[in-house]
Amino acid sequence: MTAVLDQLAHLEDTEVAALDAWWRANNYLTVGQIYLQANPLLREPLKAEHIKPRLLGHWGTSPGLSFVYAHVSRLIKKTGQQAIYLAGPGHGGPALVAAGYLEGTYSEIYPKVGQDEAGLLRLFRQFSSPGGIPSHVSVTTPGSIHEGGELGYVLVHAFGSVMDNPDLLTIAVVGDGEAETGPLEGSWKGVSFINPEHDGAVLPILHLNGAKIAGPTVLARKDPEEVRKLLEGHGYEIIEVGGDDLPGMHHRFAEALAAAWGKIKSIQTAAREGGWDGSRPRWPLIILRTPKGWTGPQEVDGITVGGTWRAHQVPLSGVRNNADHLRLLEEWLKSYRPDELFDANGAPTPLVRELAPDGDLRMSASPHANGGRLTRDLDLPDFRDYAVEVKTPASGRAESTRRLGELMRDIYSRNPDRFRLFCPDETNSNRLGAVFEVSDRAFMESVTPDDVKLSRGGRVMEVLSEHNCHGWLEGYTLTGRHGMFATYEAFAMVSASQTIQHGKWLQEASHLPWRAKVPSLNILLTSTAWRNDHNGFSHQGPGLIQNVLTQRGDVARVYLPPDANTLLSVADHCFRSRSYINLIVIDKQPQLQWLDMDQAIDHCTKGAGIWEWAGTDDGNSDPDIVLACAGDVVTMETVAAARILMEKLPQLKVRVVNVVDLMTLPRPKDHPHGMSETMFRELFTDHVDVVFSFHGYPGAIHQLVHGRPDADRFRVRGFIEQGTTTTPFDMTVRNKASRYHLVMDAINNAGRLPSGATELKAWCEAQLAKHETYVVEHLEDMPEVRDWSLGDWAQS
Repeated sequence: MTAVLDQLAHLEDTEVAALDAWWRANNYLTVGQIYLQANPLLREPLKAEHIKPRLLGHWGTSPGLSFVYAHVSRLIKKTGQQAIYLAGPGHGGPALVAAGYLEGTYSEIYPKVGQDEAGLLRLFRQFSSPGGIPSHVSVTTPGSIHEGGELGYVLVHAFGSVMDNPDLLTIAVVGDGEAETGPLEGSWKGVSFINPEHDGAVLPILHLNGAKIAGPTVLARKDPEEVRKLLEGHGYEIIEVGGDDLPGMHHRFAEALAAAWGKIKSIQTAAREGGWDGSRPRWPLIILRTPKGWTGPQEVDGITVGGTWRAHQVPLSGVRNNADHLRLLEEWLKSYRPDELFDANGAPTPLVRELAPDGDLRMSASPHANGGRLTRDLDLPDFRDYAVEVKTPASGRAESTRRLGELMRDIYSRNPDRFRLFCPDETNSNRLGAVFEVSDRAFMESVTPDDVKLSRGGRVMEVLSEHNCHGWLEGYTLTGRHGMFATYEAFAMVSASQTIQHGKWLQEASHLPWRAKVPSLNILLTSTAWRNDHNGFSHQGPGLIQNVLTQRGDVARVYLPPDANTLLSVADHCFRSRSYINLIVIDKQPQLQWLDMDQAIDHCTKGAGIWEWAGTDDGNSDPDIVLACAGDVVTMETVAAARILMEKLPQLKVRVVNVVDLMTLPRPKDHPHGMSETMFRELFTDHVDVVFSFHGYPGAIHQLVHGRPDADRFRVRGFIEQGTTTTPFDMTVRNKASRYHLVMDAINNAGRLPSGATELKAWCEAQLAKHETYVVEHLEDMPEVRDWSLGDWAQS
């Protein structure tokens, strides 16, 4: 090891030449992507018509990104280290595209972008152009699992990528602008959860180049000692390197990278071969200080550009119309000496190629960055073994998520290297605590005798940050492992933007044949809007459903299982699926159980169905009204409403339809799960009014049934932003979704009005008035509501 470290730390002159050539080539390709639509190798004088009509891109961070990439490539070639590269400053896209091109991966994946002059021209023309590629490190960029278009998530993706991935080193470049975001500030804590025995390592590189889009960055302007103390306080061993002198910077960074890699290997060796006392390691972190826009124009129009925020995007913006800018651009491009970097055909020269590792060791070709290549199916137990016994519908109650916890407990046991639960300190609260029978919580800080199920060997991931949990799972699945993110429903909105961004990644990946499908991102929402008995209005928000519905149909899945057996069936399907966002919403409180396991499987397979036992519809003709529901609490209210109608208006024909897969409601052309027109008519008819009780915002159902026969006949009850600290039934009353409201809706919208309807409406209003008085006086719901089941429905 010592000899290898010495070789890494000390550059030979030939290595400096190769590093410098690769870096110059990358910088040249980066500038070319931003500016050129012709004359890619400057084989004729640069003219205005060679310049793109719109100049889009981010130069300022790119030379620093490519500088790091060059040195990590040398490390890989000398050591055989498996590594991937995550660029937090994601708008340094041209640098990472250029890196993949120089390594040859880009041309292998996209043969039209060959390693010749024509391919080089295509590379330039496609960048940030119609029909081309985005300006950031997008899903189209080989080697990427992290887009970076939305800042703040590079470290959470990096830490997730190395969990249960012991041989992987993830380089995570943190931009100093990105370091100002809330998610990034919270993500430094990842070292408190990484176990060197069975996890890989993250090497954060905080790249301080001094500026963001229009001003200085906080960390770059802080006293360096303050920055060091801040990061040391998080538990890192800091290695600092900076400057802009060449070749001095190459020598200094090679020493820094060698020291960091050596520290990582010594930590892992001690943990895996003995000699580790079990305390949290002090993992290395490199602070790299380079000028903004390094090697670019220093002054434009008499104004300083290099090293300032003006270098952030396009330093020379008037090239087409300003002869001086055109001259400066030509000088800038020629400063990289492209004739030394590309041969007569336009291919990178042997000196440039010398640095690149071979095959899958190239960071742009790493299978870890195309995680579907490494994915192994989960060894899943038979979910039927965890069934709740249901002899008759709604005859008993159970905490449905507790059965899911038991299923995941055994998934942990059978898959010790490729399954994890990620939860913000709520595993037990969400009734998933059975997982602690086989795994502790992961924790690398000190443990006291009062701690429960907490150890360095644990693999249940709890940290009070939705951003961390969500991002860790993203990195985990994108590199080929499986898991679930479970959180309280309202607080899923904290990380909703991550859900949306991940969905966009999966959507775009589905159009790239070289991107192998990865395990789905499974999200469980519990402690829902309808059951927050002690929490207030802030904890009542089903908005993530709405966000997921906006995703394309080839990615978005929303499930609302009404009981334990449907939850188990849905979960089994989700754990087996690939490249979806699976959103599962169900409460954790004891709830009525409706279907036995065979019925649940059949119901989930269809996605929706008529509950014949719940209504008075004989099936021989259309009903007078359809009561539909999607969601656990609203299902109970719907069935209760149907029973009231059965008792008090027996001549009214009522059909009850339950929807477990929300995406069956759209037309097949709008979503692949959309039920056929025939099935839709069989469930909802094509003209009978439908009173639809929904877990989330009512507008979602109207959105989903758009285009269905006479969609205006759907009257939707759901969450309408009415809430407080109150009883479960009072939440339905406040949102006008209670059984009594549904009965009145049924009367108001039924095709015919039978005798007794007026009296029933009056009775419902009296029940609501009784409830209002009772709940304030007794601090709980009325017994006929609180203890309701199908066995004693007549009491209501």
